[in-house]
Amino acid sequence: MHTADCEEAIADFIRIKGITRCPTACVSPTQGSVGAADRVALEEHAVARARLQRAKITARTRQFLPLGFAN
Repeated sequence: MHTADCEEAIADFIRIKGITRCPTACVSPTQGSVGAADRVALEEHAVARARLQRAKITARTRQFLPLGFAN
């Protein structure tokens, strides 16, 4: 199948099925967008992961440094 034919077939499939993301469609750009609530949830998740990572680093640092040096 020619590249243009493949792209056309994928576009038709997405248009007919209303699918914005699937293994077949991921080979070409989609029309999907991330909702505001999902963006907020992702940001909160990233902040929580960063906070947890900092806490783990702090705990490990306190194990190996004398008490006067770890803050």
